[in-house]
Amino acid sequence: MTGPAFIQRKRSFILSVALIALASGISGCSTTDKTTTGSISPAASNSPTMPAGNFDQMNQQQLMQASTSLGTRYQGNPKDKATAINYATVLRMTNRSDQALAVMRSLAIAYPKDRDVLAAYGKALASSGQFEAALDSLRRAQTPEYPDWRLLSAEGAILDQLGKTGEARDLYRKALQVKPDEASILSNMGMSYVLSGELSTAETYMRKAVGAPGSDSRVRQNLALVVGLQGRFDEAEQIASQELSAQQAKTNVQYLRSMLSQQNSWNMLKDKKSPKG
Repeated sequence: MTGPAFIQRKRSFILSVALIALASGISGCSTTDKTTTGSISPAASNSPTMPAGNFDQMNQQQLMQASTSLGTRYQGNPKDKATAINYATVLRMTNRSDQALAVMRSLAIAYPKDRDVLAAYGKALASSGQFEAALDSLRRAQTPEYPDWRLLSAEGAILDQLGKTGEARDLYRKALQVKPDEASILSNMGMSYVLSGELSTAETYMRKAVGAPGSDSRVRQNLALVVGLQGRFDEAEQIASQELSAQQAKTNVQYLRSMLSQQNSWNMLKDKKSPKG
């Protein structure tokens, strides 16, 4: 059976596998950032005017230490913009989305028109699953005459999760016009095609992302996920082992393999014939 209904079921299955795999950390990210389907940095340094941070390079223990330090500073001055945004970022990265949202909601009241605050508030809303409110905040942070590619990409990622694939990809293309060959945008575009079940196209974008300047560990791990979803487990493990320990890479691929073997789902992925006519 290779008709439209089968293709739709296959794509729905891939969507569920990709989302579960990402939520379970199979791609190696410290947490699931709902403002990205790829690897745009979750750090507050994505803002065009905030100083750069290194949170995305930290492990969980370092992030917890950073949250303690930033929490102390935040309590001393809750209206300090940089401290509050960085604190909320670390809270999101340590799976404390509700607390991060509370921090950013308070800051947004103090700075209702600040672009940096609106952008960070949008990410906090998205991480708590409040996608429509997140879109509103990100759009208010955007300046149409000088569009910020990071906000375009983040908005696209949220639209992808709302099932608005065409709108999401239009935004990724606009972001690439502003920032050509940016690894995180290409990775977001690749994950968009993963979510729609178009794995070959997804792999093309992921490989472009891996070869682009600024590519990081998460981009390469997303490539491993796409390759694994196509059943090339040995190749996926080889890619993953460049970023993770050999045992972590093996465990991730074994987990993915077990998911694909459930309910005869692997046969759905193996059948790559397109519907005729």
